[in-house]
Amino acid sequence: MVKVEEFQQYGKEQFDAAVASANTFSSGLQSIATAYGEYAKKSFEDTKSFVEKLSGVKSIEKAIELQTEYAKTSYETFVAESQKIGELYTDLAKQAFKPFENAVVKATTH
Repeated sequence: MVKVEEFQQYGKEQFDAAVASANTFSSGLQSIATAYGEYAKKSFEDTKSFVEKLSGVKSIEKAIELQTEYAKTSYETFVAESQKIGELYTDLAKQAFKPFENAVVKATTH
């Protein structure tokens, strides 16, 4: 038979886990939003720089070379930032559910 105190303790543990998870989730989303913002800012600055350089080009060959370089660096930056943001999402999921691990362990052992 389950004692009232055990039931109350279990409820408190669940509440504490939910609060911890919400706090972690909030800070994780903030980190992700910051990463997106930094990437967008860098992308804008890189594009602005490219357009400025392109406007001063006097030959088609130089324009193609400049565009190829821009496309290559833009792609590399995109891949790197995507991986970074993906890792932030993975960390967020792990940390958000971590407080519930103890509750799952207790529930499966009883």
